[in-house]
Amino acid sequence: MVQIIAGDKGKGKTKQLLDKANTSVKAATGNIVFLDKNTKSMHELDRKVRLINVSDYPITNPDEFMGFICGIASQDYDLQEMYIDSFLTIANINAEEEICSAVKKLDVISEKYNVDFILSVSRNEADLPQCAKEKLVVSL
Repeated sequence: MVQIIAGDKGKGKTKQLLDKANTSVKAATGNIVFLDKNTKSMHELDRKVRLINVSDYPITNPDEFMGFICGIASQDYDLQEMYIDSFLTIANINAEEEICSAVKKLDVISEKYNVDFILSVSRNEADLPQCAKEKLVVSL
C-alpha cells in the first residue's frame, strides 16, 4: 500500500509522518525505515525506527532512487513500513509523469514484498496528478 501526505511547504507534513512512524512502531511486527534528506528528525523518531539520510548517497534521478528502495527491501526481509519525507526532493522527481511512474513502482514493490510506503509530498492536493490523489490520506 502507498499512502501520501500532501501539502505546501511548512504545513506540518513531517510532523504527521513522524507521529505516524512513532505510533506504528509500537505495534509493528517488522522493521520500520524512515528516509529523509537530512538527520534533523533523528531525535524525534523512536529508536526502533531506522533513519536513513538519503543525501549521503549519490542518487541523482528517480530510477536510482527506486534502485535504492529495492536495495533496502532486498536487504531486510522483515521490512514492514517505509516512511519517505520530502519524497519529490530525495527522489529527484520534477515532472508529473515521474510522480505517477514512481507511485506505480512503489505499488509493485509494496505488493511483491508486503511493504507499506507512506510519503510526504510538498504539493497542494489540487496540484497532484490523479495517480497521486488516489493515494492521498492527508491533505494539509
